[in-house]
Amino acid sequence: MDTSPAPAAEKKQWPYRGVRMRKWGKWVAEIREPNKRSRIWLGSYASPVAAARAYDTAVFYLRGRSAFLNFPDDIPASSDAPAAVGDLSAALVRKRAAEVGAAVDALLLQKNKKRNMRPDLNCKPSSDETYAAD
Repeated sequence: MDTSPAPAAEKKQWPYRGVRMRKWGKWVAEIREPNKRSRIWLGSYASPVAAARAYDTAVFYLRGRSAFLNFPDDIPASSDAPAAVGDLSAALVRKRAAEVGAAVDALLLQKNKKRNMRPDLNCKPSSDETYAAD
């Protein structure tokens, strides 16, 4: 007799640490402050990658090089490292993380727009796609 839990009872696994999806499809990131019960809200984003990058930025500034990152191959250069780990305010961490997340979201959105703007050369253009000669 199999006593393993049913698949529906299993906890949802999100693709990245510190990231979850809202009911309406937005991805959000937040992180706990070290040695406190409070959380730092890092923002909501259109893609899980942007939220994960925001989380990575925040965890790097809070915990330094020993942090568990979603993208460990993309550790910031030593010049970008905080002066003293854990010495930054929650507002500064939130600001830096939001900047990174917004930049990633903008890049992904721009990339998707370029991909969707390619014309289909195999079909005849419709009347609204033709341009009148001056």
